[in-house]
Amino acid sequence: MLLSVAQWLQGLSPEFGFFRVFQYLTFRAVMAAMTALLIGLVAGPYVIRYLTALKIGQPVRGYGMETHLSKSGTPTMGGVLILLCIAVSTLLWFDLSNRFVWIVLLVTLGFGAIGWVDDWRKVVNKDPEGMRSREKYFWQSLIGLTAALYLVFSISENSNLRVLELFFRWVQSGFDLNLPPKAGLMLPFFKEVSYPLGVLGFVVLTYLVIVGSSNAVNLTDGLDGLAIMPVVMVGSALGVFAYVTGSSVFSRYLLFPYIPGSGELLIFCSAMAGAGLAFLWFNTHPAQVFMGDVGALALGGALGTIAVIVRQEIVLAIMGGIFVAEALSVMIQVTYFKYTRRKFGEGRRFFRMAPLHHHFEKTGWKETQVVVRFWIITMLLCLVGLSTLKLR
Repeated sequence: MLLSVAQWLQGLSPEFGFFRVFQYLTFRAVMAAMTALLIGLVAGPYVIRYLTALKIGQPVRGYGMETHLSKSGTPTMGGVLILLCIAVSTLLWFDLSNRFVWIVLLVTLGFGAIGWVDDWRKVVNKDPEGMRSREKYFWQSLIGLTAALYLVFSISENSNLRVLELFFRWVQSGFDLNLPPKAGLMLPFFKEVSYPLGVLGFVVLTYLVIVGSSNAVNLTDGLDGLAIMPVVMVGSALGVFAYVTGSSVFSRYLLFPYIPGSGELLIFCSAMAGAGLAFLWFNTHPAQVFMGDVGALALGGALGTIAVIVRQEIVLAIMGGIFVAEALSVMIQVTYFKYTRRKFGEGRRFFRMAPLHHHFEKTGWKETQVVVRFWIITMLLCLVGLSTLKLR
């Protein structure tokens, strides 16, 4: 929005030439991060008081960690604050004509809406389980598949009109259409290695990445500050990849696919980082507010969508290794429990407790130890992911 205003003012008079600074993506990215951070720090206390007044307190499962029982009643749905900061800051600083930012915003808010309903049911109905799994996965799948169908063509073409033309060509060809190499699966650490996926393969992969990352972040959000800082770090690293793929110069030099318009995602990533740091101010141990599913599902969906656009799905799995480990721990725990129940008549646990962060708590780690150590691991994994910019 501010970019459009600045361009309008420049057209009025040469005296407003200093507004040219708004054309620089890096300037707007820094301002987006600062705007989101300031909005979050100022609005945070008001949001917490409002949630407290509504008695939107976090219910704690009866089979959960005993040390977490004292957290019962802490305001939840604080993810609303994160989404507010991201939306306002992004709308202020990004190029309103950029289609990639719009799709990421819509996916983020869509998953946030699912999380909001889930949290609301937990609070109003006093049901710690919230929205049932089938219902949640249905709406997640609907948003994920819709985004995947749009992205498979929008990444291949440079405008919405060309996207529509490519879609019709795909239908007329009997759903058999070759996509450009930049729509293939990019392998990190290799030069120009791209495996063709086809339309169906791209849609399936995109769906799994968006929905999978959304649920993985949601599973990670179990301790004070545990999920939000890795989201900030991974999101910031993805912003670097967005800047590279959106630049014809840097993408050619670093052997990355050039995706016009993807650089504008740096604005969204910066806003997400600023909003995340603002939320961490209130979410650090002992937390004054929890983000809830409204924040976790939305942020995970945003990370997955950005990774798909910049063609770094595998790198996302590397940098978000903590999210992957948390999700796998739950899958292993459930599968092993069902297997042993069928074989021995009694279900057994592979981990002391899942998700993984609770397992380490059961082994004697304090909550703050788990959180900070997971942060350190994420920082190292992000450095590994960023190294793929040059180590190819």
